[in-house]
Amino acid sequence: MPGSNSNYIFRIAQSLSRTLYSVIDNMSLVKCGVFFGLGAILSYGFGFSCQITTLLIIATYLATGGWKFIWVVINTLPRDAKALKVLIKLKLATKNHIQNNITVPMIFTKTAKKHPSKPCLVSEEGTLTFEEVENLSNQIANYFYQAGYRKGDVVALCFTENRIQYVCYWLGLAKIGVVAALINYNQRDVALSHSINAADSKAIIFTPDLSDALADVASQIQNKVVFYCTGNMSPNQVLSPVMLQSELARSPTYPPPAVKVGYTEKLFYVFTSGTTGLPKAAIISHSRFYYMTVGATSLANMTEKDVVYDTLPLYHTAGGVVGVGSMIVLGCTLVVRKKFSASRFWEDCIQYNCTAAQYIGEICRYLLATPAKPTDNQHKVKVMFGNGLKPEIWKMFQDRFGVKQMGEFYGATEGNCNTMNPDNTIGAVGFTTMIAPFLYPITLIRFNKDTGEYLRDRNGICIKSKPGEPGELVGKIVKGDALREFDGYVNRQATDKKVCPDVFKKGDLAFLTGDVLIMDKFGYFYFQDRTGDTFRWRGENVSTYEVESIISHHIQLKDSVVYGVEVKGLEGKAGMATIVDEHKNLDLLSLTKALQKSLPPYARPVFIRLASEVDTTGTHKLKKVDLAKEGFNPNIIKDNLYYMNSKTQQYEPLTVQVYNDICSGKIRL
Repeated sequence: MPGSNSNYIFRIAQSLSRTLYSVIDNMSLVKCGVFFGLGAILSYGFGFSCQITTLLIIATYLATGGWKFIWVVINTLPRDAKALKVLIKLKLATKNHIQNNITVPMIFTKTAKKHPSKPCLVSEEGTLTFEEVENLSNQIANYFYQAGYRKGDVVALCFTENRIQYVCYWLGLAKIGVVAALINYNQRDVALSHSINAADSKAIIFTPDLSDALADVASQIQNKVVFYCTGNMSPNQVLSPVMLQSELARSPTYPPPAVKVGYTEKLFYVFTSGTTGLPKAAIISHSRFYYMTVGATSLANMTEKDVVYDTLPLYHTAGGVVGVGSMIVLGCTLVVRKKFSASRFWEDCIQYNCTAAQYIGEICRYLLATPAKPTDNQHKVKVMFGNGLKPEIWKMFQDRFGVKQMGEFYGATEGNCNTMNPDNTIGAVGFTTMIAPFLYPITLIRFNKDTGEYLRDRNGICIKSKPGEPGELVGKIVKGDALREFDGYVNRQATDKKVCPDVFKKGDLAFLTGDVLIMDKFGYFYFQDRTGDTFRWRGENVSTYEVESIISHHIQLKDSVVYGVEVKGLEGKAGMATIVDEHKNLDLLSLTKALQKSLPPYARPVFIRLASEVDTTGTHKLKKVDLAKEGFNPNIIKDNLYYMNSKTQQYEPLTVQVYNDICSGKIRL
């Protein structure tokens, strides 16, 4: 006879089977059916009570593997609850900002009114209070508005090193809806003119020390741009710039004319190297700037009382968005250093009473390489946030310098897969919830390493990587959701290449990061490598296509290929070029000059291999994967090898002794 609570028990069994297995997606539909049938049999066949039936179903669930999920919940619930709180906060703020057209300049104005006399930007140059930054950005906005610049126009910013005025310029331009293009000051020649053209710049604001570099590419700039110099410079007939110092001094400090700009519209462009080609102008919207800042600072437990030390380039996302964002959104004091100095790092933190600092992996390694000093632990830095920290030096770094939390994060400049390690899990670059993955839909998908094709099931849906299995990180794109949108690049074709269909379900779209990660059973992500033709070196993404183009243009040989190779003890991969030199007549000195003229230091190959012949694929492409595996080891490579001597700035023979010295750290690259 059926029990009196049979309908209730029936619903419990059905709910358990669906929720615990279908949503979690770690049990088969067969097991769902087993639990469904178990509940029905116990209630109808034996007349068991509701309580007994529920206990039996739970016991069976645990005995058949459900305990693994319960263990995951126990270990990750506090972490996920904290992230959920941040997500809800962002969702509510986003809704309000969209309804009221709140922009980043408006957020800063509100912050400045709250802390007018508080130090805002601090550097070797001096200090600007929040009120002074507001006034200077208003002067910049009023001047360029009077000069005829309007919403949607693009102005390129070319500043050498970090300057406290840098933020004031893009902030002032944003107040009138003008989009700043943040140019990497290391770029020269083709890459520099390409970036200016790709952004469709109408003007260029530059520091005097970049006048020669801009003069060299002036004829390659497509638009008839106006040049604005921020300081005093020698006469330059090519540029004939407007001198901004005197012009801004006459510009009023009151708010500029109101310009309606939406929360999801463009704030500025950040240039990033994609898998192929020259730098791409990635769109940073007001919404992206806000949620990247709030997400990182919230998980790092930062408040307006923090003083942040930022030595990273302000033209990049890490230093220019997350670091600067802590000042704009939270009201933190931001200490900016022109250029990173290992010897001054902790002294600066002590001098300016810094409580938070930014890093990339190389910075942590450089700091560990300095001789131990009493000042190593005399600072007040409680949290550092950044990316690229090697697992093998993680604890060593914290133990020596006494930093309680390392906020390692993953963030594709243009993407929607930003995530962070909130609890010092060594090696993890972030996480996704295993309890309710639909809340933040990012995942890893499998792909063929040789062809790059994404593996799909019989229904055409991408196959997700299992815990411990490498896969490319992707994020579901949800139109109309500011947190899930993919803003993309200025170039539409480049945007389309970063989108993959049918990832989570049929008909959806997802953003492709181009990065290979591994996820553990608790949902923590660990960085492995980059896909495609890009590698990371010295904290910068290097496009092999760009380097290959420069080499091919100069040497005019049929075959050359560029790739990244691992160097023991160093983060990222060092650039290496294999050049087919059948007649052994390559002029390395001439090639060196060409590379120095056209490429920033981080993109120049560290190693060169001259080969009489190289194996090719069926489509006559050099086998880059095989070459990368061989690396730069002269013990296994019979071709002539060379390395860039950092002291002489010339390529010199890479002997077995040199190889050993590089691996042991005696020779610094």
